[in-house]
Amino acid sequence: QHFSVRLLLRPHATSSPRSPRKKRKPPRRPDLSVPLDFPPPLAGRPWRRRPSASAGPARRGREAPTAASSASSCPATSASPSPSASSRPPSRPPLKALTRTPSPAPSPLIPKSLLCSLLTFLLCFLADGLDKKVSELFVECKLYIDGIQFGLPVNTRLESSGPPYCWNELITLCTKYRDLTSLAQLAFTVWDVSSGEGKSVVGGATIFLFNSKKQLKTGKQKLQLWPQKEADGRVPTTTPGKVPKNERGEIERLERLVNKYERGQIQHVDWLDRLAFSAIDKVKEKECERLENSFPSLVVEFCSFEHRVVFQESGANFYAPTPVSLSNELVTVWDPELGRTNPSEHKQLKLARSLTRGIIDKDLKPSSNERKSLQRIIKCPPTRTILPDEKQLVWKFRFSLMSEKKALTKFLRSVDWSDIQEAKQAVELIGKWETIDVADALELLSSDFKSEEVRAYAVSVLERADDEELQCYLLQLVQALRFERSDKSRLAHFLVNRALSNIEIASFLRWYVVVELHDHAYAKRYYSTYDMLEDEMMKMVAREDGDEDGFRLWQSLSRQTELTAQLCSIMKDVRNTRGNAEKKIEKLRQLLSGVHSELTHFDEPIRSPLAPTLLLTGVVPQESSIFKSSLIPLRLTFKTANGGTSKMIFKKGDDLRQDQLVIQMVSLMDRLLKLENMDLHLTPYQVLATGQDEGMVEFIPSSPLAQIISEHRSITSYLQKFHPDEDGPFGITAQCLETFIKSCAGYSVITYIMGVGDRHLDNLLIRDDGCLFHVDFGFILGRDPKPFPPPMKLCKEMVEAMGGTESQYYTRFKSYCCEAYNILRNNSSLILNLFTLMERSSIPDISTEENATLKVQEKFRLDLDDEEAIHFFQGLINDSVSALFPQMVETIHRWAQYWR
Repeated sequence: QHFSVRLLLRPHATSSPRSPRKKRKPPRRPDLSVPLDFPPPLAGRPWRRRPSASAGPARRGREAPTAASSASSCPATSASPSPSASSRPPSRPPLKALTRTPSPAPSPLIPKSLLCSLLTFLLCFLADGLDKKVSELFVECKLYIDGIQFGLPVNTRLESSGPPYCWNELITLCTKYRDLTSLAQLAFTVWDVSSGEGKSVVGGATIFLFNSKKQLKTGKQKLQLWPQKEADGRVPTTTPGKVPKNERGEIERLERLVNKYERGQIQHVDWLDRLAFSAIDKVKEKECERLENSFPSLVVEFCSFEHRVVFQESGANFYAPTPVSLSNELVTVWDPELGRTNPSEHKQLKLARSLTRGIIDKDLKPSSNERKSLQRIIKCPPTRTILPDEKQLVWKFRFSLMSEKKALTKFLRSVDWSDIQEAKQAVELIGKWETIDVADALELLSSDFKSEEVRAYAVSVLERADDEELQCYLLQLVQALRFERSDKSRLAHFLVNRALSNIEIASFLRWYVVVELHDHAYAKRYYSTYDMLEDEMMKMVAREDGDEDGFRLWQSLSRQTELTAQLCSIMKDVRNTRGNAEKKIEKLRQLLSGVHSELTHFDEPIRSPLAPTLLLTGVVPQESSIFKSSLIPLRLTFKTANGGTSKMIFKKGDDLRQDQLVIQMVSLMDRLLKLENMDLHLTPYQVLATGQDEGMVEFIPSSPLAQIISEHRSITSYLQKFHPDEDGPFGITAQCLETFIKSCAGYSVITYIMGVGDRHLDNLLIRDDGCLFHVDFGFILGRDPKPFPPPMKLCKEMVEAMGGTESQYYTRFKSYCCEAYNILRNNSSLILNLFTLMERSSIPDISTEENATLKVQEKFRLDLDDEEAIHFFQGLINDSVSALFPQMVETIHRWAQYWR
């Protein structure tokens, strides 16, 4: 695209360029004009209407034969000339300012090879003090590069409409942005042809296209015209158009602010804008009374871009050397080789990693200091970036590290995969390395590793995991398909093959993939995986142990989708029912018994989406209900094939993917704790997102803590109702109290690590056996709608149920917390790798958070040893218990719930 100019003719207006809101009077655009007269030599000239054949307007829109215009993408912009005072004018405010109609912004991208798209501006000449005879004016535009004219001048048409003078045309100059230098400037000269003696100069001015910071100028630029002088394009110029900073007055300052307002750099506030514009008008009126003489000025508006356009020579940035003075001023020295590769270091690095060095490196053994450095590198979390010196150290002693399985991921991060020989060496060493753990294999499936050999090795390690362990990572493995290089990758085949041998994995894998089909960027990838799962399952033949064949299995999974579609239809009808909750419950049961009576008895059993091994035979209408909520979730009771019942909650209009992730992490942490013989009686109930705004939740019979305190006054009284024991602590059985203390400890640690927010007594529930658990995870990773949230939710009612802060049971609670915290810290790599695989998902709190994994890592405090971590977590517990502000917020929340 070529360097272009648009000249627009617009009538003078005083309204704001911003579109007003409905039924609101828009803020008035300040009139910055100062009605002053021209000097006598110019004002006394006879202005007669006589077009001149020699005048430049006949060449309107002229361009060089090689020029190509791109007017269609050029936005409308504006500029206006206005008078100013004195021969080398001091501070002279503009006469008029035109309103610019908002227009589409130019393309945010600028091709490197082109000087760029469309410089556009509106020129408007104001001459309030001219003779009553109308003048005929045109503007001549010239481009100068390093003081030499570049190309032919371009003129506007004749304009005789009287002040203000405006030209609405597009002018294309025969150059490109890439041809400019840092000293390129535009020269504008205003000519008058109304006299009978040919054309005469009204005034001229020049403006550099780049500022002192080598940035392309954008937006409105006010140029003071030098009366009766042509614009001088030499360097230095004799007709500079910019007003020196020490000569700028209040009008210039206000005008600059208004220009920023029009460009959107100042926030628009209607009521404040009206006040500001009114004050600007008053300042303008005072300036009008003070000034008596004026000279014309020109306001030019350059087009704006999304990002700053910076002048750069080919190669390194070119800056003139800064003179070094003897003063104490800070001197900036630009290094032209900054950011370039040192050829000596690059050569040394290649020699150190060559094939011939491999023979020597096999016998190298690290010294004691080098061994300490290597151990420190190996123990670093997977989120830490390895420094170049550390990469070199790991590569140097790669052969001595092959017996340490934790070192493989650090070694693979130290490899330059763009070097074919180095990559070949790395792949050969992978097969000889000590087999890594599953947690480290998950790290190799992240977006940091592109090599197919590395990702295939990670899948081979995952094949050693049993089905129970694989289900703990299945959600993240489905997300890892985004980072594969092909649709039918080794990971996709692995997941499908494991699904064929386990119906639970098959059901969850199908749902996880179905949800990702809504992501347009990776829809093709997940459609391929879905088709692969369907094709392979349909080929399955019934086994001798009585299992269903592949066709019937796939049909049982497909009917889950039909069930969710019918439940969505029912929920819509229930929501549209007017009346209180009782009427909505009655409507729900009528629908299940009438219009949707086929749901009360399925033709064939349907596998439960939450527990695929469980077969559902129908809904029990009389035991189904709704929750009192704006979304009206359905609480459904299903009959099962073994004669029992299964209760679940169906939600529509709520994104359950975040709850699904949190519950998956709770289930994983519960498994990690149990592997260390620590059962904290957690309740990882099932959550399944069947879409981006719908899903199912397992219903756990329990009571909210707010309801318990309201009805029983304390948690102890509630537990005494179900587990009384006169000889036990606080009148309840020791086992029930131990269950309550352990569950409180487990969820305190987990919610702290996950950064779960919005904790109140309505989303803390207690089961009859004393197990406490959390629900509703709409805020994680430190986000919380309430101000000053505590590190963890420990209300005074929970502490009182343990006997107070001085009791032995509260001490036992703190001991459980610290022990669980250290166990999870030892497994931090696994948890961090799972979060890393989720960073590209569209889960709200993870997709909007740039450093989601780092926020989780901060909670582990990996810089502390176990003893220091215990003291740290005990401090967190004390801070949470003694926090007063959360108690005030909780009281406000209770009142809000009461009035609701």
